[in-house]
Amino acid sequence: MANKKQSTAKSKKSSRKILKSEQEAPEEQKKVEEKNIVLATDILPEDLPIVPIRDRPIFPGIVLPIIIENPIMTKAVEDVYQSTTHKTIGLFLSIKEEDEEEEEEEEGGKGKKIYKMEDIYSVGVAAKIVKIIPTENNEELHVLVSALDRIELKSIVTQDPYPVGRIKYYHETKFAMNEELKAYSMAVVSSIKELLKLNPLFKEELKIFLSRSTLEEPGKLADFAASLTTADREQLQSVLETLKVRERIDKVLLLLRKELEVTRLQAKITKQIEEKISKHQRIFFLKEQLKAIQKELGIVKDERTAVMEKFTKRIKKLKFSKEAAKVIEEELEKISLLEPASPEYHVGYNYLDWLTVLPWGKKSKDNYDLEKAQNILNQDHYGLDDVKERILEFISVGKLRKNITGSILCLIGPPGVGKTSLGKSIARTLGRKFYRFSLGGMRDEAEIKGHRRTYIGAMPGKFIQSLKVVKTCNPVIMLDEIDKVGKSFQGDPASALLEVLDPEQNAEFLDHFLDVRFDFTNILFITTANQPDTIPPALRDRMEILRLSGYVLEEKVEIAKKFLIPKQIKNHGLTRKKLVIKKDALKQMIDQYAREAGVRSLENQIKKICRKTARYYAKEGKGAVVITQENLSKYLGKPIFTEDEIFKDQIPGVITGLAWTETGGTTLSIEVAGILSKRKGFKQTGQLGEVMVESSETAYSYIMSALKRYKANPKYFDEHFVHVHVPAGATPKDGPSAGITMATALLSFILQKPISPEIAMTGEITLTGRILSIGGLKEKTIAAKRAKIKELIFPKGNKNDFEDLADYLKEGFIVHYVEKFDDVYKILF
Repeated sequence: MANKKQSTAKSKKSSRKILKSEQEAPEEQKKVEEKNIVLATDILPEDLPIVPIRDRPIFPGIVLPIIIENPIMTKAVEDVYQSTTHKTIGLFLSIKEEDEEEEEEEEGGKGKKIYKMEDIYSVGVAAKIVKIIPTENNEELHVLVSALDRIELKSIVTQDPYPVGRIKYYHETKFAMNEELKAYSMAVVSSIKELLKLNPLFKEELKIFLSRSTLEEPGKLADFAASLTTADREQLQSVLETLKVRERIDKVLLLLRKELEVTRLQAKITKQIEEKISKHQRIFFLKEQLKAIQKELGIVKDERTAVMEKFTKRIKKLKFSKEAAKVIEEELEKISLLEPASPEYHVGYNYLDWLTVLPWGKKSKDNYDLEKAQNILNQDHYGLDDVKERILEFISVGKLRKNITGSILCLIGPPGVGKTSLGKSIARTLGRKFYRFSLGGMRDEAEIKGHRRTYIGAMPGKFIQSLKVVKTCNPVIMLDEIDKVGKSFQGDPASALLEVLDPEQNAEFLDHFLDVRFDFTNILFITTANQPDTIPPALRDRMEILRLSGYVLEEKVEIAKKFLIPKQIKNHGLTRKKLVIKKDALKQMIDQYAREAGVRSLENQIKKICRKTARYYAKEGKGAVVITQENLSKYLGKPIFTEDEIFKDQIPGVITGLAWTETGGTTLSIEVAGILSKRKGFKQTGQLGEVMVESSETAYSYIMSALKRYKANPKYFDEHFVHVHVPAGATPKDGPSAGITMATALLSFILQKPISPEIAMTGEITLTGRILSIGGLKEKTIAAKRAKIKELIFPKGNKNDFEDLADYLKEGFIVHYVEKFDDVYKILF
């Protein structure tokens, strides 16, 4: 609005300066011959009714219709048209373009609108009313006017009944055409011709102009050209206020050039749009013609026929159940009657597509060759003899029955022991397709049983989707992280899995989307978990659990040599000649950098060495890189585990125990301290769980009751405050198997007799001193071997478990089996 007001003010100032200047016209053209006859209608009055217009100014010589909505202006026009001979009004452009409330002045009790000279531009045109066009709407008036001459509003004479102003006329004078004006006129005409090429609508206006004027009148030509442009109102008003013809033509030429640029751009945009539309239309018509021709020749059929033939072809290759065959027949009949454009057709099509794409009765051929199966398992994995034995048993049963039925295996073990890769090997051994998906964090039961078809974007569950991918009804499906299934308001996926993993129910598994029963009995389900505790009991009961314990040093060395090192050398673009890892360096790497139960950390260390070797060769290094015990720390940094953590000095009250964790077995030290105090007491630290706290209290109570029997001071606990601590306080610990260790640590401190750190023990103790059997013996034995323990104390109830272990695990241990704590006392004290 600020810019508009400034331009308005400038144009008003320029108009006043121009109007004060004298017109540059020859003296001969100012003389009027007295002999000329003047008609009464051509005599224009000194005072004219003022009619403001809002959109744009009107130029002399132009005939056009205008719409008048103001009732006062309407009355003025009607009075002039009916009561006067000249039929002329003054048209002035209002300064404000928007409709705004006009000031009212109370006079005689009635509000009358007052028009001020500041509201309109001072230069306008005198326009003759040619015709008043009647309209149905009485509130507005359509008037055809013919603009005559420029006029200047000197003052407003009266406001009653409508504004009338004192007018000064500026008649267009005739010039003697010179070369300069002729050149300007030709430039204007040339620009108009270019506009006509781009916008033919201007042709009619040009015809009207030529019928009333000639090209020998540059002033009228400039006015006509200005009226053709779409310039803004202020620019056009500036042209109207310019009385000097030369200056006026300059301004008009500039407006014409801008108009040409805008018109060309508009034409270009229009052409681009038309080309795109015509191209799409052409492609559409050609496709429709091609369809019609192909249909006539019988080369291609319409959409509905093609869809029916596609489904019929699929159906012939499959062996459906009676229920499925009936549903498919009904759906085929339904979509054959629907139009392809209808929404119901697409819903039916999607449903039929899923029904017919599933592998009904399609099985892959099973491998019954036990020797071949054993070779495949040995190629892929080192150790894991119990798991391999179970797979070979599974194949043997299938060989005798001539059919391998589905089963549910659950592989439980710490991370990195090869649970997922073992599933792939089982599938390869059986010659079946393999599909894996993770259940970790799954919270929606629809992921298992599918969505109902009433929902937009409904899909079958993961099991039906997996069958579509593998294209056989007897694949090996692995469900990873079954111990981490979530539960939310959307349902309980673990409960939904009961139907899938129950051999008695999965013969008729019902997916919500299919709503047709599918037989899962031929599928071999393999689940994996890190710990069995978080698996719902009902679900755990349906699975056969196979435990994968961690690997000992010897196993890790073989796994690294046969699998990990060759794999990473290949992945890093190296060769066996470029990178050599000595066996003693590999053992040191496992002992000091990768002590976890699995081999994932070991593989990461091998990757680190491979990356550094690749960088060495990238810098044009020569000769093989040999990793030895001496240069291992150069590639892997300082050791993560040191000997100090494993072996400690013989201190009374410090005993090495064995524990089971999610990541495998581990060793832990239990420390006891007694503080001389008048008040007895017992305290445990080390972030112990409830079960472990209870176990420590049981050990404390038992030792306190048996002090005399073990030749200790019977009043020791009355005079001392006892503190039991399990190091690595940031790590949560729980379980009953540390009871024997805590009791031994208490007795060792009281008797001040140290126990060798090469002796480790595990077992649950009772208040009567009995030692109960524990779980996770294999993992604990592996941890003891890894920590270079020489002597083990186990509950007698675990004797068979230890004897069932592989010989290389039992080798090098002196094992004691105890039934009571008295047996422990005899061995150690």
